[in-house]
Amino acid sequence: MAKNLTVRLPEQLAADAEALARVEGHSLNETIKQALEAAIERRRKDPKFQTRLRMIIDEDRELLERLAK
Repeated sequence: MAKNLTVRLPEQLAADAEALARVEGHSLNETIKQALEAAIERRRKDPKFQTRLRMIIDEDRELLERLAK
């Protein structure tokens, strides 16, 4: 199921994204989805990001376990 989001972009970034979409022959929506997918994939491969992610998961687990008592 798709989720609609509203994103506020600086004017120049919005113009650049629109130009990129037009040149690539994609919709602005598709161009932004592809950019987000690429950014997420880069983070998944980043060891520093993964370390921070694991720390947050552990902190959240501890919090949830405390709340479950």
